[in-house]
Amino acid sequence: MKWIKRFLQHKILALAIMGYIVVFIIHGATGIEALKASKYYFIEMIQILPPIFILTSLIQTWVPTKVILNNFGDGTGIKGKALSFAIGSLSAGPIYAAFPICGTLIKKGASIDNIVIILSTWAVVKAPMLINEVKFMGSKYMVLRWLLTTVAIFVMAYVMKWWVKKVPLTSQEEAPSKPLTINQQVCVKCGRCVNMYPHVCIKQETHITIKQEQLAHMSNKEKLELKECCPTGAIQ
Repeated sequence: MKWIKRFLQHKILALAIMGYIVVFIIHGATGIEALKASKYYFIEMIQILPPIFILTSLIQTWVPTKVILNNFGDGTGIKGKALSFAIGSLSAGPIYAAFPICGTLIKKGASIDNIVIILSTWAVVKAPMLINEVKFMGSKYMVLRWLLTTVAIFVMAYVMKWWVKKVPLTSQEEAPSKPLTINQQVCVKCGRCVNMYPHVCIKQETHITIKQEQLAHMSNKEKLELKECCPTGAIQ
């Protein structure tokens, strides 16, 4: 019963498996074809997702939150939307590869509307797809479809920003109610945090520690800067 309850917690997976079972019961041949298609996409995902996960880890570790806020956050206006549109348009690979990347960007402070633009352009107006569209459908068809789709994307981005409420960055990144600690397995002892905040970060012979009594006197902004200064993301 515990295993069943744990399985049912993953609702999408449970529904998919039950769907396969129903298809097999109704029409076994269709169920076999469905499994073949699933095998194809599973192999494709194994090949594509590992580099994507590496990329998201690099974004999480090396790209400062301020950079994401300044280029993709709320209030970036036309610049943020243009960058989002360019990223999606110049991307390659299936749309599911975009979800881990966009998940990392939104945790770093990207706005909902810019994330919608990245996902939508990645799915329907990326450059490699447009080239094939011209080849099979003609340039006039491609240009008109591109214009109409682009307008729809920006309208959808506005609606999604109004509809979906994002968790404020302060609760995601700053976490002022929780103490900052250093993951010693990730820390490379570079001393960057010690140089920036010598009264808070103390370098010992074998590790670096954070003085919690000094940390308590820091503002939320200073805590965020301390967390972001670590190039390996060891300050958590």
